[in-house]
Amino acid sequence: MRTTVVLARHGRTEWHHGNRYTGSTDLPIDEVGRQQAQQLKDWATDFAPDALWSSPMLRARQTAQPTAEALGLTPRLDERLRELDFGSAEGRMLSELPPAVSKAFELDPVGWHFPDGEDPAAAADRVHEAFHQIGREHQGQKVLVVAHNTLIRLLVCRVLRLELKEYRRLLPALGPAALVRLRWEDGTVGLEAFNTPAVRMETQA
Repeated sequence: MRTTVVLARHGRTEWHHGNRYTGSTDLPIDEVGRQQAQQLKDWATDFAPDALWSSPMLRARQTAQPTAEALGLTPRLDERLRELDFGSAEGRMLSELPPAVSKAFELDPVGWHFPDGEDPAAAADRVHEAFHQIGREHQGQKVLVVAHNTLIRLLVCRVLRLELKEYRRLLPALGPAALVRLRWEDGTVGLEAFNTPAVRMETQA
C-alpha cells in the first residue's frame, strides 16, 4: 500500500530572512513565517493528511500548529526530524566564515562540514530511519511532516540514492514552507514534487 508523505519546510525566521545558518538555534518564526504557516494550513485543508509529524524545534512546531488546530491533529514530535547543528556556522552567513572553511564546505558539505557541527551523513541516517517508520506506520495514508531545509534535502538524496555531498548542487533551493512530495510503497520511494509552494488547489486554478 502506498503512503504519500509531504515534507514541509518550516516558515521563515529572522535568521533565515538574513540567510544565516540557524541549525540547532531554537528561534521562533517571524511575521512572514506566521503567514506562511497559515498558507500551509490552507493547503493542508485540501490535502487532508491522516497524520501530522513535526520536528520538536520551535520554528517547526509553530509552523505545524495552525494545521493541527484546523484539522484536529496532534503533531507527533520526533527528535530525528530536527535540523542539523551547524557548529561554528550557527548564526553566521557563509560569507562570514573563514575562507578556508567556506571554500571546503562548498566543495564537499558532507566531508568538510562545519567545524563542531553534526555530520550530515549521520543526520541523513536519522531522518531516513524516521521516514521509513512513517511509511510503515501509515500505509495507505497521507502524512504531512514539518521539518527543515538541509535535513529534507539530505533525505531526498538518501532515498533517491544520490551522493549526499551533492545535496547543495542538485537541490539548491527549498523555500520557507515549501513542499516536497514523496511516495513510499513497500520501502520503495519515489519523488513526485520538490520545492512547490503551499497553494490551495482553487488558487492554482
